[in-house]
Amino acid sequence: MLVNATDLKNNLGRYLRDAAREEIIILSNGRRIARLSAYVEPVSQPSAGLPLGEEAVAYSCYPRKATYAEYLEISANSEERYEYIDGAIYLMDSPVTIHQTALGELHFVFASWFRNKSCRPMLAPYDITLKRCAADINVVQPDLMVICDLNEHLSDRGYYMGVPSLVVEILSESTRGKDSVKKLDLYLSTGIREYWLVNPFNREVTIFQFEKNDVAASKNYRLGDTASSMIFEGLQVCVAALFA
Repeated sequence: MLVNATDLKNNLGRYLRDAAREEIIILSNGRRIARLSAYVEPVSQPSAGLPLGEEAVAYSCYPRKATYAEYLEISANSEERYEYIDGAIYLMDSPVTIHQTALGELHFVFASWFRNKSCRPMLAPYDITLKRCAADINVVQPDLMVICDLNEHLSDRGYYMGVPSLVVEILSESTRGKDSVKKLDLYLSTGIREYWLVNPFNREVTIFQFEKNDVAASKNYRLGDTASSMIFEGLQVCVAALFA
């Protein structure tokens, strides 16, 4: 499929879903400049008796599609952290220093800004259950999230079962494809209103605003810029401070 760069920007959500089925070639001024295709997670083969294998890399995938019940059983019987996305179970590794530096600065800014407000920022590890429909259940742990309906959606066991207004993911070598494509599609299709992608590799922050299961707006911020929320007026973060 050939797609103009402007059309891609205006309809990013739709083309992300199309990329799962076929390769998309992006055009600018009639020239082919980029390729968008489905991200395929490398699968680590399991060792005997272990669901993910002792050799599992930072963000490894369960070797086959799993049911939600299987995910619950695995996570309940392990001290590891897992996510469950589109039937795949992912083992989460410990973050590196640059990741935690950015997360610490973001949480400080968010906690200060939301103090005495009705919404509350929360840090991982904290399970968020997202459903595209009743049968399509996913469980993720964003690095940082803003929840505005905490009391209304607490389960009897104390777990939050609602949809955050804003989520933040900080990219790593092993998650950049998933966070940029798979999670972006999940977030825009489940009611999250704003998504921050923090990229330590090129020291940038990209903010997406979602409406009606699509990307309504997006903006990229670099060193020297101040990243600004689209749905919380006044919530701002100095990009340089995240990577100091």
